[in-house]
Amino acid sequence: MRDVTTALPPVGERIREARLRHGMSLRALARAVGVSASLISQIETGKSRPSVSTLYAITKALEISVEDVFDGTEAESTPPPGRPVGGPLSGAVLQAVHGVAQPAGHRIGPIVRPEAREVLQLDSGVTWERLGHLPGTRIDFLLVTYAPGGTSSSGDQLMRHSGLEYGFLIEGELTLTLGFEEHLLRPGDAVSFPSSTPHRYRNDGVTPAVGVWYVHEEP
Repeated sequence: MRDVTTALPPVGERIREARLRHGMSLRALARAVGVSASLISQIETGKSRPSVSTLYAITKALEISVEDVFDGTEAESTPPPGRPVGGPLSGAVLQAVHGVAQPAGHRIGPIVRPEAREVLQLDSGVTWERLGHLPGTRIDFLLVTYAPGGTSSSGDQLMRHSGLEYGFLIEGELTLTLGFEEHLLRPGDAVSFPSSTPHRYRNDGVTPAVGVWYVHEEP
């Protein structure tokens, strides 16, 4: 794994902020996602990490995108580059990019160096590294790593969410369950399908599986 210096606040904090803004109780969110209230509480307090499938289910229930989990709360007003103006950021999380604090929702790019990637560590051995972002879009542009034994969802559950999904495997092997079929992806293989198709990724190998994924989330 590459060294990444850009730290993000715990994903649980951002989920809790979104839940409170949405006016949803912890138990109501748990029911919508189909997990226990205890698990949601553990995710919000940082004691557990969500799996890929649970994260997508949470964002769907809260009517937000995965990009919102990266970005956190938007500022009340848009400051000029490098200097916030006006009132407080209303709970917005300030992120450090190349040593400069910027409000959540900032553009990532046009060039993103390896040491500046933002990272989300998810459950079941999955790591997402953000490769870029244009504010106002609902596009997940990610370098994805599945550790040996890593999976996008626990057990035999398949996930589904809105949008279109494209992926390209660079290293290792990854098994894609897509509907009723299984496909073994090897380096150089690419996939594309509607994300509403039930699917799951898992790494049955002994080396990490690394690829670039582009998911266009629909509102």
